Amino acid sequence: MLEKVEGIVIRTRDYGETHKIVTFFTREKGKIGVMARGAKKPKSRTSSVTQPFIHGMYLIQIGSGLGSLSQGEMITSLRSIREDIVKTAYASYLAELVDKLIDEKQPDPFMYEQFLQTLLWMNEGKDAAVLSMIYELKLFKKAGFSPVVDHCINCGSQEGPYSFSILEGGLLCYRCKHKDPNAYALPDPLPKLLRIFVHMDVKRLGQISMKEKNKKILRLILDEYYDQYGGYLLKSKKFLKQLDLFT
Repeated sequence: MLEKVEGIVIRTRDYGETHKIVTFFTREKGKIGVMARGAKKPKSRTSSVTQPFIHGMYLIQIGSGLGSLSQGEMITSLRSIREDIVKTAYASYLAELVDKLIDEKQPDPFMYEQFLQTLLWMNEGKDAAVLSMIYELKLFKKAGFSPVVDHCINCGSQEGPYSFSILEGGLLCYRCKHKDPNAYALPDPLPKLLRIFVHMDVKRLGQISMKEKNKKILRLILDEYYDQYGGYLLKSKKFLKQLDLFT
């Protein structure tokens, strides 16, 4: 049975000389994989709509295993992302995280909407580094290993200053910092920003301005946190490191 879905291309790989296997993150069906027959042919009707980060409507034969793409229509090309190496790097990172952390065929309209809006903001020129951190924290929560950022993980205190402990899995207040001598001291705005990033709807994002120093601190913390709890090797991180965007 053919079904119409709205989705974003998060991964493609060649299959034979002319076909592709395409992974979509869709609003209606969650993450799904489909065979796009003939999509590698330049004149194929599905060639342009199976490029990375294309947002479109797709007619798909969905079965118990790999589905089959019948046709597609582009909604948003997100061309600015594909034409900018930094945006491409961050979008590839988020797409790989979605692929690793979102279960197949488990619809989650909220996470889909947040991913789409993140890419739309990125396409429009908002800070890709900040957008990436916001969405990856939402993915950590979805996957069940979100850090505790609303209070001290040890005593529950909501009184700073705070440190962030990879070992303990979240914020430690100044009274509990002894629990982890290696915890990262957080400058004043970062605990609040962490809470905003975890809980805020990306659609409501205004202009978030962060000092480069604070971005680097937060990036380092999230990288180490994922390495500790995420469990999957991410190939896209190598690309980001080559561009000196990740440590």
